[in-house]
Amino acid sequence: MPLHATRIDASKLSKMAVSATPDTKPKTGIKVIIVGAGFGGLTAAIECIRQGHTPVIYESFPQLKILGDIISFGPNAGRIFYRWADGEIVERMRALSIDLSSYGFNIHKYDTGEIVINQKTPPRDPTSPGFNGHRGELHEIVFRYAEEIGVEIHLGRRVEDYFETEKSAGVVFEDGSKAEGDIVIGSDGVRSKARTLVLGYEDKPKSSGYAVFRAWFSNKDMMADPETKQFCENGDTFNGWIGPDVHFLFSTLKGGSDCCWVLTHRDEADITESWSFPGKLKDVLKVLQGWDPTCTKIVSKTPEDVLVDWKLVYRDPLPNWVSGYGSAPGHGRICLLGDAAHPFLPTSAQGATQALEDGVAIAILLRQAGKGNIRGALRAYQEIRYDRVKKVQKTGETTRDMWHKTDWDKVKSNPESIQLPRENWIFGFDTEKHTEDVGDAVIASVSKA
Repeated sequence: MPLHATRIDASKLSKMAVSATPDTKPKTGIKVIIVGAGFGGLTAAIECIRQGHTPVIYESFPQLKILGDIISFGPNAGRIFYRWADGEIVERMRALSIDLSSYGFNIHKYDTGEIVINQKTPPRDPTSPGFNGHRGELHEIVFRYAEEIGVEIHLGRRVEDYFETEKSAGVVFEDGSKAEGDIVIGSDGVRSKARTLVLGYEDKPKSSGYAVFRAWFSNKDMMADPETKQFCENGDTFNGWIGPDVHFLFSTLKGGSDCCWVLTHRDEADITESWSFPGKLKDVLKVLQGWDPTCTKIVSKTPEDVLVDWKLVYRDPLPNWVSGYGSAPGHGRICLLGDAAHPFLPTSAQGATQALEDGVAIAILLRQAGKGNIRGALRAYQEIRYDRVKKVQKTGETTRDMWHKTDWDKVKSNPESIQLPRENWIFGFDTEKHTEDVGDAVIASVSKA
């Protein structure tokens, strides 16, 4: 369901064109079919080009639409983006992302509105920047870059089934036609069809017990009110109100011209049919009863037609991401990537970034293993990525619980205890270097099985 649509000026895109010749390795002869043109699928394709493979993407959406609201990429994602087009992709993304170098992050107590602490923004490292911006706008930059370097992308092709043999793997489309390659990467999101094939059973999502209301809108009504225009007339801002089992995050971006907020709260709704609905402002205001009036003021400036009620689903950690490995049936030529393998809670701020890391790892391992050992490459991918992803997933729960179960007496004596975690083991990780360093040994180990 569309959350919000915007559009990058086409003339600006043409001015930002870069060389279509990336730093690539020799051709491997490996054809990689990728289902899904989200950030994870696009990154896998771009990295496959860099590593000498031939990727082909199939996406069910008939055309590229600039949809969504805010998305975060940590410095570990920025390190990946920086290696594309000699840093040009980073520059494109920076122009559309929030700049908190001077503002930081104000953390407020939910009822009084007092600023408990201003969390300073770390000094910017140009080689591993972090980004917070409009999902659709940043996605378009990555999509266009993939096109520029020669990734074959087919839109409007809905995959209905997957197949594999000892020597190949492929997909079946709605019209019965097929596409075949050496490997299929299922990067088809939380509702992944590839997941069922890999696991051998349907893994149904559960309610996490939480939901988020979310919205992205222009600053027009905010600027018209003296009580709210302060957030829009002084550049980019980031404020968070923390309360019992609820937190409200509000940002202004692009110099204060755009506004975005997310409200995470308890919710036990049935998710059998859907977990995304049009939101109602009255429901948001009900959650914020007794809160700092500034929060309700911000919500009141939000057009209801851009409000989304998003139920946060949960999945137990999957036992396998790769067919034919462990308890999974198959021949070892189909794997899961990103949300299809490991959905994240928003409080981790790492879901999209971990999908990018997946894509980098797969591409490198395919080159290291070679066309004759696809099975070894994919098994190594699971071995190298699994424990890290599981550990990062857990941070979504720990951050949420830290805020939702805040000990305010402790915060009074130690305000830093409520800050948004920025852990070096997550942000400082270089997935390309790590995979290059350990890949050959892991491939050799799993290929003996």
